[in-house]
Amino acid sequence: MKRMLSRMVVASGLLLGSSAVSIAYAADIAVAKPDAAKGEQLYANGDAARGILACASCHGAAGNSTIPVNPNLAAQPHEYLAKQLHDFKSKDGKAPAARRGPGGADTVMTTFAAPLTPEDVQNIAYYLTQQPLDPKTAATASSEATMERGQHIWRGGLPDRKVPACAGCHSPNGAGVPGAYPRLSGQHPAYIAEQLKLFRSGDRANSQPMHDIGDRMSDSDIAAVADYAAGLR
Repeated sequence: MKRMLSRMVVASGLLLGSSAVSIAYAADIAVAKPDAAKGEQLYANGDAARGILACASCHGAAGNSTIPVNPNLAAQPHEYLAKQLHDFKSKDGKAPAARRGPGGADTVMTTFAAPLTPEDVQNIAYYLTQQPLDPKTAATASSEATMERGQHIWRGGLPDRKVPACAGCHSPNGAGVPGAYPRLSGQHPAYIAEQLKLFRSGDRANSQPMHDIGDRMSDSDIAAVADYAAGLR
């Protein structure tokens, strides 16, 4: 199916996304100027001595995942990626992480993110934000049956349920907003849908606006807009 294009505007952190990085958090992670070369080394090879696994084994070369359950990370905003890695960690080693899986269980990312230092997080995120989305492996929309519904939600939201247009926060073509909201264009539809459901259930608790939005959407709404978003370029 042809890739779908959109020139409208994106609304309220629809998916992977969420709210902008807070000033306090930004200050906490601004430990040094990020080093993309060090980020690439960790991403591609990990660090066995510190128990850090290679990110590429799940997220693909240069952040271009070919596995639908694992998100594309290439070309995502640096600040957004750093915040998400931070949110997979427990703040004190006891409290649940802000990003959890179905039923409130820890995700595999909680284990993977645990040994990363603030500097590691910044370096990996900085490396990934410089990597282009590979058009050969990027996801596309595949359901013509839900195209119109997905486009409607993306561009105009669901006013009767107070769901804003996704295009208000994720940029006209789904590219996201640096420092605030993630890129959804080319993202795997299954991953986008799963994250919306986790926002809805409250298991992913790192964006109150996204919880409120997901809570007002049905499974069919989520499936339609997730597929549409994947096809944006």
